[in-house]
Amino acid sequence: MKKILAEIVRRDPDQKEYHQAVFEVLETVKPVLDRNPEYRGQAVIARITEPERVIMFRIPWMDDQGQVHVNRGFRVEMNSAIGPYKGGLRFHPSVTLSIIKFLAFEQVFKNSLTTLQMGGGKGGSDFNPKGRSDAEVMRFCQAFMTELARHIGPNTDVPAGDIGVGAREIGYLFGMYKKLRNEFTGVLTGKSLAWGGSLIRPEATGYGVVYFAAEMLAHAGDSLKGKNCLVSGSGNVAQYTTEKILEMGGRVLTLSDSSGYIYDEEGFDEDKLKFVMHLKNIQRGRIREYCEKYSGAVYTEIDPALDYNPLWTHRADCSMPAATQNEINEKDAQNLVGGGVRLICEGANMPSTPSAISVFLDNDVLYGPSKAANAGGVAVSGLEMAQNSMRLSWPREEVEGRLKQIMKSIHCTCTSAAEEYGMPGNYMAGANIAGFVKVVNAMLDQGLV
Repeated sequence: MKKILAEIVRRDPDQKEYHQAVFEVLETVKPVLDRNPEYRGQAVIARITEPERVIMFRIPWMDDQGQVHVNRGFRVEMNSAIGPYKGGLRFHPSVTLSIIKFLAFEQVFKNSLTTLQMGGGKGGSDFNPKGRSDAEVMRFCQAFMTELARHIGPNTDVPAGDIGVGAREIGYLFGMYKKLRNEFTGVLTGKSLAWGGSLIRPEATGYGVVYFAAEMLAHAGDSLKGKNCLVSGSGNVAQYTTEKILEMGGRVLTLSDSSGYIYDEEGFDEDKLKFVMHLKNIQRGRIREYCEKYSGAVYTEIDPALDYNPLWTHRADCSMPAATQNEINEKDAQNLVGGGVRLICEGANMPSTPSAISVFLDNDVLYGPSKAANAGGVAVSGLEMAQNSMRLSWPREEVEGRLKQIMKSIHCTCTSAAEEYGMPGNYMAGANIAGFVKVVNAMLDQGLV
């Protein structure tokens, strides 16, 4: 195992996010390799950690002033053993090949856990849609899809949205794909309802996080009712996580964006959440503006010089990080534990550093890793693919019922795998092992390809 890890670092020494994702999985699947020596003989670790395909391309586009810009585009098609590549596109200045590879690697196991036939992939660009006009975003998306279109398809690779890619961007991307290929297919998910989208898709990741948290608490003989929750982020995942927590009787005290966070001691209610949704989705404003309407709330700007995030210092019962990767470090984890938090359920992808995860596990905190907890989004993307294939649209109740059942199934799969390998209650180990075994067995069934 050490030789494999050393080789991964040697090949790609600058890809620290990818190393982190790989190391986390490989550390927990060692008992699987010990129990199944044929896995080592077939070099499954070397095969599963190397992408099947990495696509990089330039994206030249013109802004409203006639200035030409050039961004980088990526698509990592990681593993197709159990289905076509499936995973979102991220438009954000922080995007690098390392981040896209880590997301694609995580996506392989997340998709495996959903019970649906989807492989893993991820893509994006270092383009920043913030502050750009609709016309500029459209021109960028069209330029991006001009290159990506030759690599994707409904039975090959089906992208979706992620940070910076919402309904607007998906619409522009789909329109260009349709023009280039002269076909109307379910090649992208997260589409508008009028042209192939699925009900519950915008809500799916956030709802799924809360359904998974509720299963974790129920397994421990508890519930979300009356629980105080800290939620980070204020985008799609954070909004619908908050909505479902309120529906289940919990209270949400915080939301954030890249500049700071708000703390509302009274908790959010339906009207306050509607204001946040309008502020972020329609006005594209900043979370600090919440305090201008609700004077009882406190806004705190995040000082980048601090070695911790003060959002995680507030007393609460549960935490749902839903902003970005590595937003909770070891000190944040210690503050959460010290503040009484007994459940962490991850809405963002890999929001906790390895040292933070160790703090949670050492203190018997219920820790729901992102590849299990936030799988609701890709699960409903899979349901959207199914509806597109049948040219049907299922009612809201059916889609949400299927989502709830999928999250319940993921919870059961994780707990069973953890118990089978002598780590009861360790959701991280259970998720990694269950996802890994399913993908590896499919790879072996299909031969050396």
